[in-house]
Amino acid sequence: MQPSAGLGLKPRHHADALACPTAGLWFEVHPENYMVAGGPRLGWLAAIRERHPLSLHGVGMSLAGAEPPDAEHLKALRALIDRFEPFVVSEHLAWSRHAGTYHPDLLPFPRTRALLDRICDHVDAAQDVLGRPLLIENPSLYLALKGHEMEEVEFLTALARRTGCGLLLDVNNVHVSARNLGFDPTVYLDAVPAGLIGEVHLAGSTPDPEWGETLLIDSHAAPVCEDVWALYDRLIARTGPRPTLIERDAELPPFEILLAERERAHGLLTARQRRSVAHV
Repeated sequence: MQPSAGLGLKPRHHADALACPTAGLWFEVHPENYMVAGGPRLGWLAAIRERHPLSLHGVGMSLAGAEPPDAEHLKALRALIDRFEPFVVSEHLAWSRHAGTYHPDLLPFPRTRALLDRICDHVDAAQDVLGRPLLIENPSLYLALKGHEMEEVEFLTALARRTGCGLLLDVNNVHVSARNLGFDPTVYLDAVPAGLIGEVHLAGSTPDPEWGETLLIDSHAAPVCEDVWALYDRLIARTGPRPTLIERDAELPPFEILLAERERAHGLLTARQRRSVAHV
């Protein structure tokens, strides 16, 4: 489909989403919320899928963990993919599981070559079961870990080229990491190979309750800020349009407010598409 903008789908917005006639609108859900044998939530998602494309954005694969992705998790995800035929399936570059214990966070890791080998193995294993390439999302970072051997863009690029996966480039994550760790987000975004980017995420961040503006939290609890909009416009000016999601997971406003943010992103995509056609 032509690159367009979508929204993260929440239960409280089901009726609004189902009734929304906006052309090109798509929705993204966390598959972990739908890995069930039956019941109303699957029926609800099926009704949405009849009217709008879907993407699945996973949070539980723990690709950077010490253990391979859980076989039952992959089996359930494959069943969901086969049923709903999402146009994109994505996952975070983080770890959240160890020795049978699951942590409610997407935890960081040192970007070493040994970890790259492990994560490549895990991505390969997941893609083999799922029968399709994944998009892997860049993390948001809050402190400078020791032991890195590679820059983040270098690590992501190597991962994609070795496994055949693509990248989900979260512009807000770059903004948050840049503010927290003190680097230039434009240098980061300009270095990501355009051909590897399969989707873009936009979200809002909030200041840490204790540290304030010196530590931004990727909370998805606020509108997309103007700095992120500017970074996004710079990105798609270089790469061309990419499917773009407005993420909002907390402090949810009315559906119409989210749809207005989606329309802003879609307008930027449409403008870039027209400029690209004009230059052909």
